Amino acid sequence: MQIIVVGCGKVGRNIVTQLIKENNNVTVIDTNADLIHHISTNYDVMGIIGNGSSFNVLRQADLKHADMLIAVTESDEVNLLTCVIAKLNNSGCHTIARVRSPHYSEESHFLQKGLNLSMTINPELEAAKEMTRLLNFPTAIDIFSFAKDRIDMLRFRVPQRSMLIGISLKQLAQLTTNNLLICIIERNSEIIVPNGDTVIMSGDILTIMAMPSDVEEFFRKIGVKTNKAENVMIVGGGATSYYLAKLLSSRNIHVTIIEKDMKRCEELVDALPDVTVDCGDGTDRQLLDEEHLENMDGFVACTGIDEVNAILSLYVMNRVKKKVVTKLNHVDFGELLDNLHLDSVINPKEITAQKIVQYVRAAGNSMESNVETLYRLMNGRVEAMEFFIDKDSLVTGQKLVDMKIKDGVIIAGILRGGRLIIPGGQDEFRIGDTVIVVTTHIGFHDIYNILK
Repeated sequence: MQIIVVGCGKVGRNIVTQLIKENNNVTVIDTNADLIHHISTNYDVMGIIGNGSSFNVLRQADLKHADMLIAVTESDEVNLLTCVIAKLNNSGCHTIARVRSPHYSEESHFLQKGLNLSMTINPELEAAKEMTRLLNFPTAIDIFSFAKDRIDMLRFRVPQRSMLIGISLKQLAQLTTNNLLICIIERNSEIIVPNGDTVIMSGDILTIMAMPSDVEEFFRKIGVKTNKAENVMIVGGGATSYYLAKLLSSRNIHVTIIEKDMKRCEELVDALPDVTVDCGDGTDRQLLDEEHLENMDGFVACTGIDEVNAILSLYVMNRVKKKVVTKLNHVDFGELLDNLHLDSVINPKEITAQKIVQYVRAAGNSMESNVETLYRLMNGRVEAMEFFIDKDSLVTGQKLVDMKIKDGVIIAGILRGGRLIIPGGQDEFRIGDTVIVVTTHIGFHDIYNILK
């Protein structure tokens, strides 16, 4: 696809990196000449210096032939205006705008419909939603939802002295529930696609697929408590913290925010009447003790500095009973972060790029099924996707055992009539099915891509 990206900050560069990997033709626009020089030197893109909301600049970027425009500058208004101008001059162009302000977030549906946008995305709000899910299910390292929240895929680390250690997946199915699939095992940075004879070891990270009720039953049977966090401390009072505190307090979870800027504290007090806001340095151990850190069962390191968030999380992990979530903005140090063994890491920029790539794949597909949902796991080495099959094709009505499916591809689930099927060789795809695929191959656009 021919794609224009307006804004070359960290989010823009991350998006460009992903789009190039997907073999798209990308043009970037930014007012900062140094950024344009850097990105056009290091990536196979055309760079244009200028204001993306200028029609002349967009024309120079060949807007007339663009399939998609993605506006991710620091200004919501510039992003929205850029998309409107693009749509007025190329009605067939898909338009995506990053819109971050809380003032706009509650009106996103109106903005999208009224301005004829294809998509709006708020990285901080999306990150807050992910954090909320983790605090509601603290056992998980990551939680991913498919089929409009009817199916969950989650990663969790096997604890020491767990009843799971030393048993095979075949034995596990007999002990717990058959309607659950362990589709990936991570062991010492190695990715294992397991079979029934695979034996679970201490420290393994299991990726499981099941319906939410079966997930809860599974953890209950293996003796792991899954109660949500009731008291959460957030260090840092930025936009992500605002959205997170609002989501948590709406679920009757008590929230304490620690923020060192007095003016920002006053803003948070006015905007979040049900939240406790304390002005101070969240990295001060004495202050954390005064705020009763030991009584918290959830903690979120959410300052604007990655190093502070990582160190703070490591300190807190031995003191908070249930869950520690770390917000990180850099995306280039995945293996190093793995070695730190942080509890759960949320990266707003990765979430943004992931959702945009999902939309790009779907928009560029004219076949019988679309990528409905896309997640990247394990530092981008594994993808989990949801396809909806809306037409009869070569993959429908054929038993899985008879299909030539690529190595490194797992058919993790089929949702049919509101029921999750953990597929076996005698199952088949039908029109109307939602199919979940987990694969070490990167870049699937269609269900056909599972075939050799």
